[in-house]
Amino acid sequence: MDSDPDIEIVDKDSGMSSLGDSKDDTPERVAGGASATSGKSSLEVAEKVENYDDEPDETLSERLWGLTEMFPEPVRNVCGSVSDFSVATVKNVFQLSCNASWIFFTSSMILFAPVIFETERAQMEEMQRTQQKQVLLGPGSAMSSGGAPAFPALPPMAR
Repeated sequence: MDSDPDIEIVDKDSGMSSLGDSKDDTPERVAGGASATSGKSSLEVAEKVENYDDEPDETLSERLWGLTEMFPEPVRNVCGSVSDFSVATVKNVFQLSCNASWIFFTSSMILFAPVIFETERAQMEEMQRTQQKQVLLGPGSAMSSGGAPAFPALPPMAR
């Protein structure tokens, strides 16, 4: 087909070549303020574009500091005082809860520890008495408590 003299190939612009090579070809990024519409080819513009990849990224604190310029001074002051109040309130509530838990647990130890110790002592004494009876009277006497039979007597059966 390329050898056919009757067919003429026409190069038409589809409109895509005027867009440029990248979506980052903004006037701020193009060196010298040249843009794709100034008649220069996109290759020449791409050669003059500065490379911003080596610059460090913005941190969150830098972005927030930059946003402060958007708001008027009274709004910034109110937000600062509200955040300071919130932090102080959280600190005070935490300190109060720590103090309250310390008071509760130390008081409960002081109040309930003697009861627990006395119960444990009574159980140990009862266990010692049971062991003493078992040694003196034999294994069957350890099950009975206080001389009562180990199993209750059944009532007589009627005939």
